Amino acid sequence: MHVAIALTLVIIGSIAFHFWTPWWWTEVASNWGNIDDTIILTFWVTGAVFIAVCLFMAYCVWRFEYKKNRKAEYKPENAKLEWVLTIFTTLGVIALLAPGLIVWNKFVTVPDEAVDIEVMAQQWFWNYRLPGEDGILGTTDIRNITDENPFGINLDDLAGYDDILIQAEDLHILNNQPVKINLRSIDVLHDFYVPQFRAKMDMVPGVVTYYWFTPIKTGNFEILCAEYCGTGHYAMRGRVQVDEEMEYQQWLEEQITFKEMLASIDKIDLIKLASNIND
Repeated sequence: MHVAIALTLVIIGSIAFHFWTPWWWTEVASNWGNIDDTIILTFWVTGAVFIAVCLFMAYCVWRFEYKKNRKAEYKPENAKLEWVLTIFTTLGVIALLAPGLIVWNKFVTVPDEAVDIEVMAQQWFWNYRLPGEDGILGTTDIRNITDENPFGINLDDLAGYDDILIQAEDLHILNNQPVKINLRSIDVLHDFYVPQFRAKMDMVPGVVTYYWFTPIKTGNFEILCAEYCGTGHYAMRGRVQVDEEMEYQQWLEEQITFKEMLASIDKIDLIKLASNIND
């Protein structure tokens, strides 16, 4: 009886904790509602199963307590019970899967007005690339990656020369501007995760994955790598800053383009050459 009561109290405590604890976050991005609705649905489905299983366990503990002369009934098969469990399990899986597919479709169906942003991951830091004045990201090839061309931009693609390169942990985006996040990895599996945006996607070497969202609240939010990627995985963090127009433009003016990076490298090479001649 004590065990049955304890199991019942666990159920009541779990339900109370769920409703009394504000486990959800403040809405800060357009996909917040869809993702959270799916999470809530998952709680309802799995919660119902949890309650049913715990109540059944409590009933069995109370009803079939140990008695010296009682023998358990042996039933190796029960076709009726198997059908009931199969049907209810199928319905539960459908209830979890179908809404998730709808949300996933919204997650990857990018609106035409979205601005492309590239996130490039490597052990153990983030790099970012934004389109320049032409609004187009230049094409890339991992075979082009060198110290002088860290993003592997194709030199014969003129659209890439005005791309804005950000080799830092912080990324700034414009508030209320839809953005398409293009994800690349140049070494191992990574995962670009911003919890408050409900935004998360694996980054597979050789493949460009993507999703989109519209930030609807300014602020500074943490970027995490949610896929174990080696010994430095714990430190692979960054920040995304959602700015209003003025602050965003000020930050953007401080960044350099691919063309400017190449020019600075050439200037450094000339200085080194002049220094060697003087020596």
